Amino acid sequence: MTFDDLGLAQPILRAIREQGYEIPTPIQAQAIPAVLAGGDLLAGAQTGTGKTAGFTLPLLHRLAAGQPAKDSRGRYAIRALILTPTRELAAQVEESVRTYGKHLSLKSMVMFGGVGMGPQIAQLKRGVDILVATPGRLLDHHQQGMLDLTQVEFFVLDEADRMLDMGFVHDIKKVLAMLPPKKQSLLFSATFSPEIKALADRLLNAPQVIEVARSNATAENIAQRVIKVGREKKKDLLIHLIKTHDWHQVLVFTRMKHGANRLCEHLNKAGITAMAIHGNKSQGARTKALAEFKTGELCVLVATDIAARGIDIDQLPHVINFELPNVSEDYVHRIGRTGRAGAQGEALSLVCLDEEAFLADIEKLIKRSIPRESVAGFEADPGERAEPIQIGRRTLGGAGGGGGNGRGAGGGGGRGGEQRRPAAPGGQPRGNAPARPGSAPQRPAAPRGGRPQGAGSGSGTGAGPKRPALTSGRRGG
Repeated sequence: MTFDDLGLAQPILRAIREQGYEIPTPIQAQAIPAVLAGGDLLAGAQTGTGKTAGFTLPLLHRLAAGQPAKDSRGRYAIRALILTPTRELAAQVEESVRTYGKHLSLKSMVMFGGVGMGPQIAQLKRGVDILVATPGRLLDHHQQGMLDLTQVEFFVLDEADRMLDMGFVHDIKKVLAMLPPKKQSLLFSATFSPEIKALADRLLNAPQVIEVARSNATAENIAQRVIKVGREKKKDLLIHLIKTHDWHQVLVFTRMKHGANRLCEHLNKAGITAMAIHGNKSQGARTKALAEFKTGELCVLVATDIAARGIDIDQLPHVINFELPNVSEDYVHRIGRTGRAGAQGEALSLVCLDEEAFLADIEKLIKRSIPRESVAGFEADPGERAEPIQIGRRTLGGAGGGGGNGRGAGGGGGRGGEQRRPAAPGGQPRGNAPARPGSAPQRPAAPRGGRPQGAGSGSGTGAGPKRPALTSGRRGG
């Protein structure tokens, strides 16, 4: 099957060909016809398989075939709303919309926090067909009376699993109350947890269900390894690995924002260029770090989980878990940054005694054992014992004591922070993470969700051989 067989409009097929794609991924091959048919959809596929293009392409087709609508003020009304959990993902999705809708007359915009509202208001006043937004900033505009969503025909909830992890369920309910009852709704998620199914029951009407990969599966083309290391030797081991193997593009994950900053300082002192990306970084700092990482100017990008959600860098060779996540599902999302679109990737976890419980939870989730090894000189000292791990106000783990799947603090809080669902009920953080890296020179037209995950953001620039499939995008904005 090729994209020509899916019934998409010629202007869209032309844009796909210009990006060098011919063959849809499994999620695209199933989701595109389902969306074109007009019914609601619940779709799941592991990260990097092309989810974004699975809704972007048919959405563009249906909007182009319809008629523009006017809102209460006589402006061209918003006809499609795509809601994402983080700024970076919002930017990638909207880039995908622009890339594959380049030969259509539809207008799109991205809306997220961390930047001024003025330019967004001006763009809304000029008229927008497709709005891609994060929940917090969307509600801000609505509260100020700047947003009319009464004409929305299509609603997409992307990365629904992350939405729930970040405590957005109440914001989602508020957004749903702003939308007309008659619309086509699509819910996309990397996993189908009971919570996701409950959300789908509220949002979707007799949906078609598509799941092309086992829930919480990790890509087979990602080589996973664990290196057992002494607690105080992790930083030096990371430096040793990067220099010994001459790695030039490494995405490193930490649990906390302050840990990411400290690790960057250590790496830079060792002569390895590194920058951090997390919720406390300014918009400009995030953009600069991600753009330089994508172009190869920056060797190491250190990220927290929420900040990295949606980062799509084609051909990224190495992902390193400097610290294992305390939420097992985050491991799947982390290592999914490599091995995209069929490329080979390596995911390496540096695990000390304190993290054994986290590792056990992860292996239980992915239903496989990860090979262990050690590096001479970096093993734990003979007398070293496991200690509890402090995350925000919570103490997790310890000497083999479980709790690795806690969903508490992720460091920081508030809108733009890294905290997920709070330990106690109360404020619901809107942690909109990173923003688009507009200066990334890699394939300027690439979609923000990547090759039909946001189609079009794969390796190469379209001048080389045809890419066989459209999957996750490369640029963040």
